[in-house]
Amino acid sequence: MTGHSAGRRDRDPAPVPGGRAAARNGRKGGHRKALKVTAMVTGGLLVVGVGGAYYEYRRLDGNLATASLTQGDNPGSAGTEKADAFGRTPINILVMGSDGRLTAADCKLGGDCGSGGGERADVEMVVHISADRSSATVMSIPRDLETALPACTDSQNHTSTGARTDMVNSALNWGPSCQVAAVHQLTGIPIDHFVKLTFSGVVTMSDAVGGVNLCVSNDVYDPDSHLKLAKGTHTLKGVAALEFVRTRHGFGDGSDLGRTYAQHLFLSSMISRMKSAGTLTDPVAVLNLADAATKALTVDTGLGSVAKLTSLALDLSKVPTSRITFTTMQTEPDPSNTSRVVIAPGAQTLFDTIANDQSLTAAATASPPIAKAPATAPTTTVAIDTNTVAVEVENGTGITGRAGAVAASLISKGYSRQTFAATGSAAPSTTLSYPADRSAEAQAVARTLGLQSSALRQGTGSRIVLTIGADWRSGLTFPGSGTTPSAADTKAALANAHAQAADDTKGCAQVSTYNDVVTLPGYGSMSPTRAYALSPGVPDSAP
Repeated sequence: MTGHSAGRRDRDPAPVPGGRAAARNGRKGGHRKALKVTAMVTGGLLVVGVGGAYYEYRRLDGNLATASLTQGDNPGSAGTEKADAFGRTPINILVMGSDGRLTAADCKLGGDCGSGGGERADVEMVVHISADRSSATVMSIPRDLETALPACTDSQNHTSTGARTDMVNSALNWGPSCQVAAVHQLTGIPIDHFVKLTFSGVVTMSDAVGGVNLCVSNDVYDPDSHLKLAKGTHTLKGVAALEFVRTRHGFGDGSDLGRTYAQHLFLSSMISRMKSAGTLTDPVAVLNLADAATKALTVDTGLGSVAKLTSLALDLSKVPTSRITFTTMQTEPDPSNTSRVVIAPGAQTLFDTIANDQSLTAAATASPPIAKAPATAPTTTVAIDTNTVAVEVENGTGITGRAGAVAASLISKGYSRQTFAATGSAAPSTTLSYPADRSAEAQAVARTLGLQSSALRQGTGSRIVLTIGADWRSGLTFPGSGTTPSAADTKAALANAHAQAADDTKGCAQVSTYNDVVTLPGYGSMSPTRAYALSPGVPDSAP
């Protein structure tokens, strides 16, 4: 050692009255006093830190708006998850991007305020996190989908609507729980939570992560959403990010389907940005993100706290981006309305794959660790005397005699002769509804018919009602015999679903090449690229 430190070590300590013992006691006393001061300071900092954290939690909790997940008179409207053999359950979250102009900020960003058009879910995604947290699927539902919708009552303003056929996104006009019920009815997928995001929410969230890097395949200008970008890669923040996720005419075929594909690229890039930029490990960044998120979101009451949202985020963070699959449900043109789409036959396989918690990534097909398995797997099969079980069979296919044939088949297989056929409304998919106290009987009917568990729905009536949908047009047992989808079915589930992995962030959003998807005053219809060339005076959304 050198310098002052060495000098102090070489010198004898100064004489202390009372000798060496007194000197040692003096040093101990000083040491104890120093420890006591340090402990007081540390304790004070801990109190301030804990108090500050508590204050922040309470403040952030106060930012969150909440609403009911289910319709008040129908607690089964969102469905119920099934545990796997290890007692674990998947998580399904319905993410909704609302077009509601609910604040002055939303009005400024989206325009069209005061039009009385209500609130619609212009973005709908079912986010499925597997029971073992090893994989996830994000399935988009196009806003232009025309489908059967349930009767609903808005718990906030108490307005009601009857069952009807309409665009799927219109259900949000009767509250988030109505949109949840509509998606569950359409897909059979149980919905455990919902998250609703507004226009201003997209802006604040994109700013909180420092922007999202995205590429466009060509120059693009959509006057409706105001998105204007030159060919290449850009960092989209704030309003530019909102314009990108909202544009309906800029990408793909210039329809809502093109928009869902672009939104998947946006989410993939945002996930990558959060992980690579260290956002989730930076306390200040996390606080900014949490502040932005809680101000921007409306969630169901089961997610109504920062602690619960954090727990959900941790579940999702366990899934590698390579095991997050983005898809869009299969649709086909509506023959009666060229601006709408209807459910395509292949969509049911995708719905069933998600409802049965089957991964859409090959890496997630490995069996769960045996060490976590219970000694015996629980069983839900209950012996039922089918002679006492009567089923009302409704024909939702439009094919004469379908309900009568299936009803007769049930009677021949030992079900009550009170089973009967009835006329039903058009239904895209087959469902089996049952009273709350007759679940075991409904499961017996499902096993007999080969229905998957995703078709079962708890209802409010007094009967077990089988509605034969367009996905079951022939035969006396449901196609597929109700088995869990096989590897071949998994491929079928992704057919025409525009699937991509979340770690695929190198692709560009494909700008529409159609010449009639956007309109410029004085020029008429054209492609988004030509609109860009003809609008030099309009500033680009991002450099």
